[in-house]
Amino acid sequence: MHLWAAILGIVLIFIILMDAFETVVLPRRIKRQFRIASWFYKNTWGFWTRVGRHIKSANRREGFLAYFGPLSLIVLLGFWALGLIFGFACVQYGLGEHLTLVNEKITFGKVIYLSGETFFTLGYGDITPNNAAARALAVMEAGMGFAFLGLVVGYLPVIYGSFSTREVEISLLDARAGSPPTAAEFLGRLGCCPDQTVLDDIFRDWERWCADLLASHISYPVLMFFRSQHSNQSWLSALTAMLDVTSLVMTGVDGIHQDQAKLTFAMARHAVVDLAQVVNAQYSPHDEDRLTAENRNRLKTELAWRGVTLNDKPDAPERLAELRAVYEPYLHALSRRLLMTLPPWIHNNRIKDNWQGGPWDRAIQARALEHPGHTADDHF
Repeated sequence: MHLWAAILGIVLIFIILMDAFETVVLPRRIKRQFRIASWFYKNTWGFWTRVGRHIKSANRREGFLAYFGPLSLIVLLGFWALGLIFGFACVQYGLGEHLTLVNEKITFGKVIYLSGETFFTLGYGDITPNNAAARALAVMEAGMGFAFLGLVVGYLPVIYGSFSTREVEISLLDARAGSPPTAAEFLGRLGCCPDQTVLDDIFRDWERWCADLLASHISYPVLMFFRSQHSNQSWLSALTAMLDVTSLVMTGVDGIHQDQAKLTFAMARHAVVDLAQVVNAQYSPHDEDRLTAENRNRLKTELAWRGVTLNDKPDAPERLAELRAVYEPYLHALSRRLLMTLPPWIHNNRIKDNWQGGPWDRAIQARALEHPGHTADDHF
């Protein structure tokens, strides 16, 4: 019985250490069928979203879902720690009657207590190993505890550093493409710019952003569960908007060259396909059409009114449909899996950007109506 306990403990320690190494240290996707981290996120995220779907308010639902990323990270680290403590306890127990406890019988529960205080290096000394194997195991576990603490200290700053880098471009997109971002707003605001290099520089920045997104979110998949600061923004909506914009440019927009747009589209499509696989998103043939014929006509009319002319060749709609077919199914799958709303191609109504709103706006407007001759210049 004790021998089987030791074997179980060794196997458990190996599995947890391998899982932690693959999740935190190894910078690539692991395709093995069973992993503790994958199993953990699959089950906890499924429960979290089931609860979240019952929240009617979109803002409150986003707020609730935003807790999952950071909280799951802490719980997973704790889960690994408890697994290691239990695994070392099994090995200690399997080594036989080798521990000393004054006037008390050694039980498996007390061995778990010894393992816990050794792992966290408490060193009370009320239970001590009394043979070479048990002492060596205690030293090994104490070293493992220090290593685990170092892992946590180094892991969290990397996660939050990657998150901050991701959010910078999303925030910049607010004034360039609206909130949430759409292809219509992006091209309407920037598509008529007389200097092509301005648009190319933006596309080049987003090509690099997509590459960073792919690299960081494959290395640290938990980042995909981290929500943006505003409920109408997300990394998925930003990625969607950029794919929509570049696909329109590749279809043909008067006065805009396609070269950089093609490179940005390729990188963005690469990111969305790989990330859909990382979170095991599922394909569905019943996804709604994001760009109906009516919306495409509205898009064309709206852009023409703002000085941007789309390609009016007979094959243009077919070409656009072909481009959409290679990325939209993955976007829909990610949207369902992560419970993130995809932005439309064009808003039905005029929506304020996030930078245009503020908690004091109504009070300021009311005061302006009361004192129509009062301006901001009076304060200076």
